[in-house]
Amino acid sequence: MTVSIDYYYTLVSPWTYMGDRIFNDMAAKHGAKVNHKPVNLGRVFSVTGGLPLAKRSDQRKALRMQELRRWRDFRGVPLNLEPKYFPCSDKIAAGVVLSALAQGKDVGDLVYGYLRAVWAEERNIADPDTVVAIADAAGFDGKALLEAAADPAVEAKWEADTDACIERGVFGAPFFIIGEERFWGQDRLDFVEREIAKGAK
Repeated sequence: MTVSIDYYYTLVSPWTYMGDRIFNDMAAKHGAKVNHKPVNLGRVFSVTGGLPLAKRSDQRKALRMQELRRWRDFRGVPLNLEPKYFPCSDKIAAGVVLSALAQGKDVGDLVYGYLRAVWAEERNIADPDTVVAIADAAGFDGKALLEAAADPAVEAKWEADTDACIERGVFGAPFFIIGEERFWGQDRLDFVEREIAKGAK
């Protein structure tokens, strides 16, 4: 039985970045289907009680920084704690991902390319030329995808997926839904794998 996983994220989330490769390898190992769903996390926060980083308390900011260090070391991934281009909008990059999905493409490497660009490479994914270059490096026609992303239907899809994720109880990134089970955070991947394995039997 093929397990289907709805994978909600934003392309500027450090937590999504740190768990993305592990999650995708896990899904592949079990033959699970990953449904990529980049969403407008700012709007999710505004509805579900979350706060953008700049508006959080000093206590929460301090703990976040410690957790980033801990998980960076534990996962063994390169990560700049205060990247040059964060926060930034991931709207253009999300549009490119959605355009690739609409063409039936496997976007795993593309998504990781954008995440890595922000958190390990000091690159600005709000810049169209950078978005195109990353897509090209991942094996896509970046310019064509950027042009496709300009279609108002792509932004409408981004916002519709955001509406749907709010209705389904999503409030942060990354967020995984398998059937009726919901999992928030890359630190829940052990539980995600157990659910995948259970459904794949």
